[in-house]
Amino acid sequence: MKTMMITPEGMEKLKAELDHLWRVERPDTTQKVAWAASLGDRSENADYHYNKKRLREIDRRILYLRKCIDDLKVVDYSPFQEGKVMFGAWVEIENKGGLKKRFRIVGGEEIIGAKDYISMDSPMAHALLKKQVGDEAIVKTTSSQFVWRITKIEYQK
Repeated sequence: MKTMMITPEGMEKLKAELDHLWRVERPDTTQKVAWAASLGDRSENADYHYNKKRLREIDRRILYLRKCIDDLKVVDYSPFQEGKVMFGAWVEIENKGGLKKRFRIVGGEEIIGAKDYISMDSPMAHALLKKQVGDEAIVKTTSSQFVWRITKIEYQK
């Protein structure tokens, strides 16, 4: 089951996307559909068909975002998180070969389009949760396991 949590920044992005779709994209696309429909024969009217399809996509996304915004729990920073890897943490890790990685542990809705975010539900996040700087985390995948050492933990306050 997917974790239904989100950072305050993630929630703001979802709300901004919803607002943009509702106030800008949908009215603009609706106007294009009306214009294309006014031209008469719709059977071979590419503008009409494309914009009707786009309008359906916008409406689906609006419904999805409204549901997400209602269902997701915003998790604000709390001082009790300091020193431990928890939801919303920026974590730096290093393996024995010297490979370093830095990412933020967030909810599934936030990882789309963000290369330095990982899902709270990922094997990496599960291995790191509640650990501290200097601790080793063993990340198990279906084919093997990897050992990472935590070098830094930060939170956006």
